[in-house]
Amino acid sequence: MGKKDEKTNVMRLLDEAGVSYQHYSYDGEGLDGAAIAALLGQAPERCFKTLVTVGRSGANFVFMVPVCGELDLKKAAKAAGEKALEMLPQKQLLPLTGYVHGGCSPIGMKKRFPTFLDESAVLYETICCSGGKVGRQVELRPEDLHKLISLEYADLCKE
Repeated sequence: MGKKDEKTNVMRLLDEAGVSYQHYSYDGEGLDGAAIAALLGQAPERCFKTLVTVGRSGANFVFMVPVCGELDLKKAAKAAGEKALEMLPQKQLLPLTGYVHGGCSPIGMKKRFPTFLDESAVLYETICCSGGKVGRQVELRPEDLHKLISLEYADLCKE
């Protein structure tokens, strides 16, 4: 197994849970989500980025939105039951989640945080999200993701 084919922690967790998934590897650090989707031959609407926020209360929340969309912080705050949210500073991402920017997955974070998936995910049989490292993606059914991590569906994107 070459370096690009080595299993990530995300893939090991999916295997342990018996979840069926596809995994993809790509070169191209610094690419945006739409470019990564194109590189993988996937529709950007089916590829979700993982964003970590902090609420006014100090609690952290995870939001998954299509790579072609933008998180609406007001909608996100409403879904999370917070007065306001802001994006987690990038330097805090690794210590909090165990993941780096560009490789943050909702699966296998150091701690479990309330997680919200944009409601558009229900339109697709499968969706893609980070495989836990830059250059790695996994494709799985939204229902299987829901079985692995506790999540809620919500309208999260700016119009």
